Amino acid sequence: MADQYILTEVEGSVAVLTLNRPDVLNALNIPLMDQLIETMERLDGDPAVRCMVLTGNRKAFAAGADIKEMAEASVVDMYERNNLARWQRIQRVRKPIIAAVSGFCLGGGCELAMHCDMIIAAESAQFGQPEINIGVIPGAGGTQRLSKVVGKYRAMELILTGRFFGAKEAYEMGLATRVVPTEVYLEEAVSLAKEIAERSPMAVRFAKETVLKAFESPLSEGLDYERKMFYMLFGTEDQKEGMKAFMEKRKAEYTGK
Repeated sequence: MADQYILTEVEGSVAVLTLNRPDVLNALNIPLMDQLIETMERLDGDPAVRCMVLTGNRKAFAAGADIKEMAEASVVDMYERNNLARWQRIQRVRKPIIAAVSGFCLGGGCELAMHCDMIIAAESAQFGQPEINIGVIPGAGGTQRLSKVVGKYRAMELILTGRFFGAKEAYEMGLATRVVPTEVYLEEAVSLAKEIAERSPMAVRFAKETVLKAFESPLSEGLDYERKMFYMLFGTEDQKEGMKAFMEKRKAEYTGK
């Protein structure tokens, strides 16, 4: 279908979501974002799925937002559309999301990758927040997330110049989880997703939630939150199974309960 902007494939407990606007380098328009968020929320509620991989194609993860949707908009238009508010729904997805990035990952595409929990970068990946070159700034979290990850001074240079940076530099700055050959970038992301999917679903969700808390809270508040999450896991069947399997020297069989 011409309007099928998100392709979904589920293999075992891992779902692979592919951005599907290759003719425009996967530019993020409103219909694509709506489909992406709806798909993520549906999979988040599917107990058979334990981890997601979000990808594009070798040429582009996503080269940015669809400028045609915004070029003639007024302040009132942008305020009334409130399109960027929908991105908060991605933040509320409880299951881990791994971005598999090859080629261009720019502007809104870079912000989308940063909404994910891990980024596997192909050697061909090119990151950047070039909004300054068209008279605006990042609006879907780019100034905030990039600053949190790479620090004030690097983020300032990258955002104020809009320059692109490669996978190696992204890894050195802490933005990319791994850099792998372009030929296997998606395979590596799926492999990592399968490894995570073998863990206790409850523990994985709690761990994700607690790590994200570290970016939003003072250390004392984060430590208190971590301690509460740790204690709560002792009310799960997975905790009992995991520790019993460890003592019995066998592989745990987690049910997500």
